[in-house]
Amino acid sequence: MSIERKKVFIVDDHQIMIDGIKSLLKIKNQFDVVGSTMNPLEALELIEKTSPDIVITDINMEPLSGIELSKKIKKQFPAIKILALTMFSDKTTINEMIDAGVEGYILKNTGTDELQLALQKIADGHLFFSNEVTQELINTIKNKTNISSTEEEAKLTPREIEITKLIADEYTNEKIGEKLFISERTVETHRKNIFRKTNTKSVAGLIKYAINNKIV
Repeated sequence: MSIERKKVFIVDDHQIMIDGIKSLLKIKNQFDVVGSTMNPLEALELIEKTSPDIVITDINMEPLSGIELSKKIKKQFPAIKILALTMFSDKTTINEMIDAGVEGYILKNTGTDELQLALQKIADGHLFFSNEVTQELINTIKNKTNISSTEEEAKLTPREIEITKLIADEYTNEKIGEKLFISERTVETHRKNIFRKTNTKSVAGLIKYAINNKIV
């Protein structure tokens, strides 16, 4: 039985990057590039026409940055996964992209194997951050003055903290329900409350919150 290949759309203001990614994915033969553009302003219209599963986007683009584009994609097409592919590894940009809802973040100096792995992980419903990006997040958290983390944690009930930990471990709602002996609908209710209380909009954002407040 053949496995359905995931559809990818590329947004980058350098044609050489677009061509390189297309060539790589064609060789690997696991993803179909259904479209691309160097103009982020036309990306949403093209994404609507091509219905990709994953969007690979640069960040430093004009006149619309990858951060703003990612926010628009998530608002208009919440099911689409986003992989940031960029030269920027500073904590501010990383955090802004995570807050925008991206599922992955890797650097343009990455190897072809890591790009392929990132796409596979994201396609399977997981998050993927390159080692450099993960280390930058860890360093940020270590160096950050933790202001009243107890008060932040107090927003969540013990059950919500338990579920947050399982979400961080990539458990699905179904698996969380099985482990905690509660219904999947109950898990979904807890999940919504957790995102609301922590003021996060994505799993990546929730994990960042959980690390910041020493929940995980």
